[in-house]
Amino acid sequence: MEFFESQNPDRVCGVGSKNVSVMYGANCAPAQVGMLMKYRTINAALTRLEKKPLFALAFAALWVMLITWIVAWFQLGGVGLIDETEPLFAEAARQMTVTGDWITPYFNGETRFDKPPLVYWLMAIAYKTVGVNEWSVRFPSALAITGLTAIGFYTLHRFGFPRPLNPQILDAEEGQMAIPSYPTPDSGQMAIRPYSPVVWSALIGSAAIALNPQTFLWARTGVSDMLLNGCMGVALLAFFCGYAQPDRPKIQDRWYLAFYIFSALAVLTKGPVGIVLPGLVIIAFSIYMGNVRVLLREMRLIPGGVIFLLITLPWYILVTLFNGQTYIDSFFGYHNIERFTSVVNNHSAPWYFYFLVVPIAFLPWSAHLPVAMARLRFWRVQDWRQQPRSRQLGMFAVIWFAVIFGFFTIAVTKLPSYTIPLLPAAGILVGLFWSDQLTQPRTSKATWISHIANILLFVVLAFAAWYSPNWLGDDPEMPNLADRIRQSNVMITSAIVWGMAAVTGIILLLRRQANWLWSVNLIGLAAFILIGLLPAGMIVDAERHLPLRQLSETIVEIQQPNEPIVMVGFSKPSIVFYTQRPVIFLPEINQVQRDLRRIANRSDEAESILILGRDVKLREAELPEDRYQTIDQASVYQLVRMPREVAQTLGTEG
Repeated sequence: MEFFESQNPDRVCGVGSKNVSVMYGANCAPAQVGMLMKYRTINAALTRLEKKPLFALAFAALWVMLITWIVAWFQLGGVGLIDETEPLFAEAARQMTVTGDWITPYFNGETRFDKPPLVYWLMAIAYKTVGVNEWSVRFPSALAITGLTAIGFYTLHRFGFPRPLNPQILDAEEGQMAIPSYPTPDSGQMAIRPYSPVVWSALIGSAAIALNPQTFLWARTGVSDMLLNGCMGVALLAFFCGYAQPDRPKIQDRWYLAFYIFSALAVLTKGPVGIVLPGLVIIAFSIYMGNVRVLLREMRLIPGGVIFLLITLPWYILVTLFNGQTYIDSFFGYHNIERFTSVVNNHSAPWYFYFLVVPIAFLPWSAHLPVAMARLRFWRVQDWRQQPRSRQLGMFAVIWFAVIFGFFTIAVTKLPSYTIPLLPAAGILVGLFWSDQLTQPRTSKATWISHIANILLFVVLAFAAWYSPNWLGDDPEMPNLADRIRQSNVMITSAIVWGMAAVTGIILLLRRQANWLWSVNLIGLAAFILIGLLPAGMIVDAERHLPLRQLSETIVEIQQPNEPIVMVGFSKPSIVFYTQRPVIFLPEINQVQRDLRRIANRSDEAESILILGRDVKLREAELPEDRYQTIDQASVYQLVRMPREVAQTLGTEG
């Protein structure tokens, strides 16, 4: 079967079948010879490592730990909770530990039916284990990306063959790629070494799965998105690990069982989408491969469905029994059906929204994502159907990516975070692409264009980092942010990182060693995170969130018995988490006086009211400055105390 075009000996250096050697100098430029010498050294080391399972396992574990440490665990609790969504999850989980009610989530005294309980349960377990803090809030997200990266590495190491079977370049009996070494001085010939490309797929693919901007942001945020991505991604990879081993039925059954378990956990994380999306991916993949009936028998739908329901149904039944139609209307109606069929919370966007989001979310790997897909020639269905199942990971990733991209493109409500579940598929695709580039050195015109686009992205990122303080504008809650960023030079450092990446990329391109550009992506992005994004995040935290934490500490110290806490002109749920007290939100400025009067009239046991707000909002509410006491001030926020009898007269004078 001739699945890809025959190799052009004028463009390929030292690549052939296992029994062929290529004379030094016949097709090889000096730079290419040097590149092949590097291959020999690295491949020899990896081959020795592969022959020692314990060392190989330790190496894989260290690689996954290093990547996920950069992406998630390093300084995980280093900044405060990010308003507006993260504190909602954090406080709902804390309420579970306080009330002992692990069925109905509550925030600020009201039920919160936005999401199912798994993320709350994991946060609550972390609270019980290491304490109520930011690290515990983000623990589920960090755990999810760690597990997903690990199973991604395993799957790629087992089945990450960069291209389908092709007799010209593959030893079908051994399943290994022919890799040349440098010429021996005595013979002047290229000796051919067999080496499996799946190690490169695993190393690069697992890094791309975790190390991208969107995953970095959500792996450090205590909400349900990354946990959903982890459960859904593990479920789909578990499915493929079972699907790819039809000759090992016991192993296959175990992997399919893992698919049902993690799909159920995805449903307990974010609802029906946790099974709908994996189900659509598997259905589309089985239709493409023409083995729907066979796959249905293999997956044992009835026992698998029973296990799935045993995990998911108990909580859904209990929460419905306890809360009735209110829960059904809120969760299934508003947060699931309406999000797909109509615009929710003003989150509308044009149909091409995700065509813009995904390239940014997957920087800088996205430069090679189109060619990584196109090179698999997904339109040649019959050729793919003739492949062994173990060689179909690339097509599975293409369908995975396309189904989720299409699903959320059709959905009316659009958010950037909805694309997170397709990023593992993108990581697999670029991992396979770079493995192919490393083990079969050659460069097509499309690949050259992708290399150039990759380097141009470095230039754009360098400019964006250098100029970014000018884009910050005048945020009323962070009036000094732009100056703080400039003084720190953190963005200048980031610009230098990307500038060095661009220069390195150009050198590799000129030396015809652009197939090492993946390492520049990896190192550049890791450096940008460690010396750019994390320090910048701490500055933003100090400007935006630290003042609210400081005022929360003041509230805890000075609040009198039964004294209400009121937030004027805005809603910052982090105050509820940090004070661990109920807070009354009054976002409508023109109604503040009336609402304060109502609060005072029903607070018979309180002598005063604590009022928190930006100084400008307090003035806009026309509160009499001579009739309240300023307790504390942090940045643009003021904490004041108004006597109850004063509040009772608001809006009645004149």
